[in-house]
This record gives sequence, structure tokens and C-alpha cells, in this order.
Amino acid sequence: MIEQACRYIGYEASRGEPNIVVDGSPNETTVLTLTHWPGYVVERELWGDLSAHIVFNYLDRLMDSGEPPAAPAVTNNHFDQDGLVGIHTLVKPEESLANRDLLIDLAAAGDFATYRDRRAARASMVFSRRAIGGEDCTYDEFTDRLYEECLPLVLPVLLDGDRYRDEWAEEDAELSRCEAAMAEGVVTVDIDEALDLAVLTVPETFVAKGGHRFGGQHLAGLHPMAVNNGVDQFRLLTVHGHRYHYVDRYETWVQYRSRRPLPRIDLRPLAEELTAAEPGAVIWTASEPGSLTPEMRHDGESGIDAEMMVSLVRRHLSSQPAAWDPYPASPRNLQRT
Repeated sequence: MIEQACRYIGYEASRGEPNIVVDGSPNETTVLTLTHWPGYVVERELWGDLSAHIVFNYLDRLMDSGEPPAAPAVTNNHFDQDGLVGIHTLVKPEESLANRDLLIDLAAAGDFATYRDRRAARASMVFSRRAIGGEDCTYDEFTDRLYEECLPLVLPVLLDGDRYRDEWAEEDAELSRCEAAMAEGVVTVDIDEALDLAVLTVPETFVAKGGHRFGGQHLAGLHPMAVNNGVDQFRLLTVHGHRYHYVDRYETWVQYRSRRPLPRIDLRPLAEELTAAEPGAVIWTASEPGSLTPEMRHDGESGIDAEMMVSLVRRHLSSQPAAWDPYPASPRNLQRT
């Protein structure tokens, strides 16, 4: 039994009182930060892949000790499904504990594009769709508005999803189509275990409509949930005729705990090499390694054949130094194996 729940407060407003930050960065009055974001030290006993895991572990501690939360207010500096679940857990602790697995699945659907229960996948679609917009206000104002709107809807959307079918049905159908293409071998997958790399080859005739990521984002190509649920690898290279796309999954940006991801490699030197190797005027670009999900892509149709492309990516991943480390250099973390 939790004697005291937190109340949600907007991030800017929270600067005026003690607060708990969930899944984000602290401000000057934050007394506790519960996040898997890179660089932040979290007690080992609270570790989890998601910020939602960390918050539930913290709630378990409060229940065992009988202590109140470290602050009466909880906030976040951005809106996404993991933050939504974490805040919901402290605002409505008893209801959250009763639906723990499903809520964590919703957080994973948003952050990692994975799911176990289709209700969580569909709820993630709904909340991502609701996060589109905000042109009429600042980002802080839009974030606050989203949390105020969505916090009361978390369990209704999860537990009575048919009421929200209009918001998820189209994307859900595309997810099913992409999952079927992978299961039936229309999309083939080649795994390099040593490099944690999955190469997905998509027929040129297969046109995928993509799917949501995080809050309000949409990615082209195969639906991210079909891919990330279908392969365990965190490095993904998609081959679609003479169009190529590489991405490091979000799990490699945060402090992922259930396994230690291979470190990210800076893709920008490879993008320059590929641009130079192109027989035409195709230009390759790559994100910084500290981006949420670093990508390497090109404009137009590449003149490099698929076998050569895969070979160059494998060579680069196996020969270049680590370029990103989300784990803080503290004695607690340095002792990890």
C-alpha cells in the first residue's frame, strides 16, 4: 500500500519546487533522477533497461520501506511512452503495480520498438499519434499539455484499446503486413553474431509504409516493430535494391542493462568513403554517434552493389574504435563485467 502518490507538474513549473525527474535530465530543484539516459548514475539496485523499469524498482523500494517518495512532484523534460509510463507509475502507483508488465511493455514499444502484448504496441501507436503537432506553442508547453492529456488515458488505452481503434488500426495493419513479410521469408535476414549486425534484404517490389518511433515521429521503410521484434541485433542494415540504410538501435544510446551492447562506431568516415566510391553523384550522410539512433543513408540510387556494400559496413564496424559510451565512469559502473 502506497500512502503517498506524486502529482505531475510541468518541467518549467517544477523548477520552483523539489521534484523527481523520470526519463529525462534534472533541473536545479530535482532531488532524484530516475532515468536510463546516458551519463546518469542510478543505484545498482534500481537498474533496468527502461526508465519505467527503474521507476517500478524504486516503487518496490518505497513499498518495502514504507517511506514516501523523495519529492511530492514528478516531471519530465520531454514526452514519450517511457516517460509517460514512469510518471504514471508514481502518480497512480497502485493501478500501475496491478498492470506492471503491460505498462513496461508500452514503454518498450515506444523506446525500443518491441512488444510482447499487441495491446502495448497499439497503445504506443495512439500516444505517438497524439504527440504530433505543437506548432502553436513552445515544446515545454506542448510536453506539459501531452502529459496532462495522456496520463488519465494510459490504462484505458491499454485495457480498452478497441475504443481507440481509429488511432491505431491503419498502422497496426502495416505492422502485420511487415511481420508477415519477415516470417514468410519475403524479407530475408542475414545475421553476423560477432558484429551484432542484421542485414535485411527487402525485395524491390515490396513497398513498406513505415511506422512510428517515440512520440510523434514516423520512419519510412519496414515497420520498426516488425524489425526489432524480429531480430535481436542492435545494428541494422537494410538493403532494398540499390537503396541502403544503416541504423544503430536506441538500445545502444541508453544504459541498457540486460545485456551490454557493442559500442557504437562513428559512421561518418564510412559515409565519406562510400560517397567517394559512388560511380555517380550520389551523396552519403551519417549522424553523429551520440544521436538517439544514428543513421547512414544516401540520396538517389546507389551505384554500389549490395555485396560490396555489406562488406564495407562489416569492415568498418570491425575495424574502428568505439565512439559512444552511455555508461557513467563511476566506481559502481566500472566494476561491472
